[in-house]
Amino acid sequence: MSEPEFSATRVRIERWPRSLTRAGEVLIKDGRLELLTSSGREIDSAPVRAVRAGRPWFAGPDETVATVNGKRYRLTMDDHDSHGTAEPVGRFLAAVRRAGGEGS
Repeated sequence: MSEPEFSATRVRIERWPRSLTRAGEVLIKDGRLELLTSSGREIDSAPVRAVRAGRPWFAGPDETVATVNGKRYRLTMDDHDSHGTAEPVGRFLAAVRRAGGEGS
């Protein structure tokens, strides 16, 4: 099994107007993005090349918006998962770009 290109835990995943989980996981592995609940149940997944992700002007420094299968999710990632100098949102957007998705 290969290592994930990106992994963040304790992520708040929202689909307006409600929160789906406050302690979920975002995983990019083998060319797929997966949004998971805290218990590991899949919320949504898609090939990364079909995912759009970005940081809107209204988002805080720990927030990003990802469109997966036509559904918009707000992802709030704390700095506790940071590996290195880049914050988790920056690492997530870079991983989406590297995997061929639309990240800004």
